[in-house]
Amino acid sequence: MEETMIYTILITLFLVVAVKLMLQTRKQHKNLPPSPPSLPIIGHLHLLKQPIHQSLNNLSQKYGSIMYLRLGLRPALVVSSPSAVEECLTKNDVVFANRPDFYAGRYLSYNNTTLGAARYGDHWRNLRRISTVEILSSTRLNQFRSIRNDEISTLLGRLHRVSSQGFAKVELRSIFFDLTTNVIMRMVAGKRYYGEEVKESCKKQASKFREIMEELFAYTGSAILRDLFPIRQWIDYDGIIKKLVRLGEKIDSFLQELIEEHRIDKDRNTMINHLLALQESQPQYYNQRPDSG
Repeated sequence: MEETMIYTILITLFLVVAVKLMLQTRKQHKNLPPSPPSLPIIGHLHLLKQPIHQSLNNLSQKYGSIMYLRLGLRPALVVSSPSAVEECLTKNDVVFANRPDFYAGRYLSYNNTTLGAARYGDHWRNLRRISTVEILSSTRLNQFRSIRNDEISTLLGRLHRVSSQGFAKVELRSIFFDLTTNVIMRMVAGKRYYGEEVKESCKKQASKFREIMEELFAYTGSAILRDLFPIRQWIDYDGIIKKLVRLGEKIDSFLQELIEEHRIDKDRNTMINHLLALQESQPQYYNQRPDSG
């Protein structure tokens, strides 16, 4: 009986707070684009079926190329025409430059200080400069062309072995994931972590990396649902915050291990080695670590 009363009170409080937040949102955003009818608490989530892009396209056919959706308690703007996209990303790019404060960014991206999670400002511009000049420049990418060629050859060899005895069913999604990840990690750290070609000396580290990736995909999905309903941050009833904290520590430990390896052996043609060299030659730019909170 007491448990029933407690659950009833909690549900009532949840509904009252949710309605209050929705009313505040409506008052703050009076001049919103067209929007489909929404439901309490979940907003427009019930309208988004798989595949998501097709659901959004169907909605935009009815409500226009600029459409307002509410995903849980999070506002979202759906832009589906080239001219509107250009308006948002060129003339008004600064307005749309900031990222939302998501749980994954807090615990897996050093409190939203990585390039993909940082807010627009001096820190983000510095990260963008480093990425553009030192990592993603044509000269730098051309230095790793042999890696890409090698991984593509490995992929073709893998497909040939599977189909050498006749027609065979191949799951391309996992194969392309292996290809992309191996290319990235060989460029970053000089190591392959997926496929039969993983070196014996690297198998333990490769297993750790694959475990991290599996957890990353599993936990970030749960974190996204929590982000859509900020009221859930009051109680970590499913333990997702603790899981994200542990995963963040595991990722940090793994990356530190790679860095220490490169400090000992700096004769590798990798991104880590290049950034370590820059840290020594230009410490005023590459030794600063933003406050991770």
